[in-house]
Amino acid sequence: MFKLLGYKRLFILLIGLICFIALMGLTLGRWGVMVWPANFVKDTVSWAQGMLYKPAGYVSGFFQDLRDLRTVYEENRLLRQTLFKYAKDTARLNELEAENKRLKEALAFTERQKQANNYRYHIARVIAQSPDPFNATIVIDLGEKDGIRENMAVVTSEGLLGRTTSVAAFSANVQLLTAIHDTGTDSKAIAATVKGREDVSFGIIESYDRESGLLAMNKIPQTDPLQVGDVVITSNLGQVFPPGIEIGTVVSKESGDFGIDYKAMVRPFARFHHLQEVFVVEVPDER
Repeated sequence: MFKLLGYKRLFILLIGLICFIALMGLTLGRWGVMVWPANFVKDTVSWAQGMLYKPAGYVSGFFQDLRDLRTVYEENRLLRQTLFKYAKDTARLNELEAENKRLKEALAFTERQKQANNYRYHIARVIAQSPDPFNATIVIDLGEKDGIRENMAVVTSEGLLGRTTSVAAFSANVQLLTAIHDTGTDSKAIAATVKGREDVSFGIIESYDRESGLLAMNKIPQTDPLQVGDVVITSNLGQVFPPGIEIGTVVSKESGDFGIDYKAMVRPFARFHHLQEVFVVEVPDER
């Protein structure tokens, strides 16, 4: 009986093998039209492949997106570094161009001054400026070691700026014209005249109007021919400032407080903000 069961199993295995071989032959045959078993197997395999391909595609695409994101991040980082370096180089170039322009103007100014007088001009860099508008003081990088003394005139290439007050070994404080107040005989007052009419025009610059940005020139004689548009310069009658330094232009002229003299408002040539380089005027002893 057991032998009979063993034969049956062997017979079933042979039948299954024959069916498998026949199915293989049908699927690998050369005919053009596939029979339904081949179609069934092909569709089943395709469906299984599709079920496995989609998750695998998602996983592969996810890691590819991560790689692409990393690549974009690195590119953006390099672009930001390049842009920052470019902006820094551009700012440095603009700064150097502006400095070169200022130095050219300073050189041209000193060359012009050599023809106008025999003063010596020490170029100095502004290293500090008081934020207090009522203090009106800057600090320059020249001092006693450079021949700077108190009450030396300080100018820019545009015109008179102020005078040195306290001087240290390697630096000095400069009081600007905007610090002039109505103090009568105060030493900060400036004896002034008109360029081209030094012998007939005279006045005292005694105050600075912060609202209008103008200097007040008082004590102008009634016979003085001073007119609007005249260029005001320092006079040789002053005790502090050497003569011939341009101060500004007359913008108005009116009667003084008591009607016995005139008062003129002068727009200064020099700018008192964002100062970079200035000149300290040294006058020879034989003056």
